[in-house]
Amino acid sequence: MTDRIVGALILALSIWYGITAGSYEASFGDPLGPAAFPIMLSIPAAVLSLALILRPDAEPKWPSFWPMMRQAAAIALLLAYAGFLEVVGFPLATFLAVTLLGRLLQTTWPKAAISGAVMSAVLFITFDYLLDLPLPLLPEFMS
Repeated sequence: MTDRIVGALILALSIWYGITAGSYEASFGDPLGPAAFPIMLSIPAAVLSLALILRPDAEPKWPSFWPMMRQAAAIALLLAYAGFLEVVGFPLATFLAVTLLGRLLQTTWPKAAISGAVMSAVLFITFDYLLDLPLPLLPEFMS
């Protein structure tokens, strides 16, 4: 029963997300417009939610307490990342987010920090220079 409820919630959310995305407008960027990516996300989400509604798991195995806490921490971390992007700048926020996500996935601190540094640099160069999408390099108070 829970699968069907979650499936119905995800279906409603993905339909709302797809309809809302259709109203996005921008005067720059891709000829498809800013609505293309959210719509591309909403369609598979709706289809997969139908699978939850039509074929729920008869005996679901729920994760124990600590895996659920790690999932909640990951969601909190991603929300904090979105909030701190402009405050501390893209490179530092991305470095911290990737490093902490690596630790949540139970890797070592050195591996997590290296991953954070590499991802931060690669993503900044890709978005700012290759795709010409300006990102905040420095914290808000320094620029």
